[in-house]
Amino acid sequence: MIFSRLFFLYLFFTICFLCYFATKKTAYRNAVLIVFSLLFYAWGEPSFLWLILLSALVNFILGRAIDHFQDRTQGKLFLALGLVLNLGVLVGFKYTGFVIENLNQWFSLSIPVPNLPLPLGISFFTFRIVSYLIDCAWGKVKAERNFFTFLLYTSFFPITVSGPIARYETMQNDLHHRTISADDLSNGFGRIAIGLGKKVILADNLSGIVEQFLGDNITTQTTLGVWYGVILFALQMYFDFSGYSDIAIGIARIFGFHLEENFRHPFLCKDITEFWQRWHISLGTFFRDYLLYVPIFGKRRKIGGLLLVWFCTGLWHGASWNYIVWGIYYGLFIMMEMGIGKKGMKKIPAVIRHICNKLIIVVGFGIFYCTGSLTRLGDLFLAMAGQNGTGMTDAVLITSVRSNLFLLIAALLCCFPLLELPKKWMKQNPGVNLAFSVTGTILAAGLLIVSSILMVDATNMPFLYTKF
Repeated sequence: MIFSRLFFLYLFFTICFLCYFATKKTAYRNAVLIVFSLLFYAWGEPSFLWLILLSALVNFILGRAIDHFQDRTQGKLFLALGLVLNLGVLVGFKYTGFVIENLNQWFSLSIPVPNLPLPLGISFFTFRIVSYLIDCAWGKVKAERNFFTFLLYTSFFPITVSGPIARYETMQNDLHHRTISADDLSNGFGRIAIGLGKKVILADNLSGIVEQFLGDNITTQTTLGVWYGVILFALQMYFDFSGYSDIAIGIARIFGFHLEENFRHPFLCKDITEFWQRWHISLGTFFRDYLLYVPIFGKRRKIGGLLLVWFCTGLWHGASWNYIVWGIYYGLFIMMEMGIGKKGMKKIPAVIRHICNKLIIVVGFGIFYCTGSLTRLGDLFLAMAGQNGTGMTDAVLITSVRSNLFLLIAALLCCFPLLELPKKWMKQNPGVNLAFSVTGTILAAGLLIVSSILMVDATNMPFLYTKF
């Protein structure tokens, strides 16, 4: 079930909303969310509904055991068991085929490659559960004592399929006691409208251009045509994934859950380190908090931990060599920035820093795009370097830029924090606050109407991160 479809927006979500607000009792509201979360998951992946239910049950028991035996050997053993089970299931479903294919290729073997389907949202709900178990072991949270509350945390439909990776620590209070204000409803619906606009108006329209200039035609495209395609793919990824995060955060806010931000205008970064402090924040903080300082590298723990984090970040995105290359690529640049140091980075003129990091980011998205064989990645590098013999530009590129000029300008403008300045004015002046509130409501309604009209004839374009 896709957020950017009329069925979800005007039927599923509307019925859930009405059932939810039929009473103010938290237990009843939790029950409503559990039922609709399981329906949401079953709609997209009915054959794996058992997996999320079994995962919730097993990890609920493990969490209680870890909490009961905290700081004792038994507690560490239960934690180890939980990590092995959860990560083992993730690795088994997601990487078995990839590993066997490479073993066959490297050692001339003929091991049958299983065609295992990837359970919907497994990367996201697995990491959410892993963070819960580790936090229980570290004493950051107390283990949940109500199974159905934990089932809601595990299956909560706005964040199950594509995140953000919300931690139990963040949701704990809201799971048990929450009040919903008019501000929550206003902000929630506004956030949904913005997310739908990013997805339906920007990302989905950019995707057609990206397919035209990249797709399977990298070797036949001009140099500037490939750069154009990769830049637009970067924008498509941003609006698609941040749009999903906006909708998820907005829906959660309507139901009284206050999730943390997942994107903060990443293309405004001054360096690569800052880019990853602004992009997919929940994934970056997960690896930082649970993997960066693992004590397995001795005196070189910082460097070893950093390389491990970025290798895992790449591998987490999928069973393909380009994702591993992509992760190590960013890890090396972040290590380089660490070597230069914050003071050294500040000495570099801001203009040069912005130009350099944008080039690095665009090339990174090119690496991310080239799933499959490393040959395709090599073709991309040759094309971007002007070595594929097709020239710099052609009439197709010029026509595309002219035809899509308004879309391109809108996409670039929406990378900036356009709402931040009005929000500052609203805090300083009550009269301005009222005017902007009314204006914002009208704009959100207009955005929702336009998005809904576009969704009527839209083809089935799921959010990109559902495949991760």
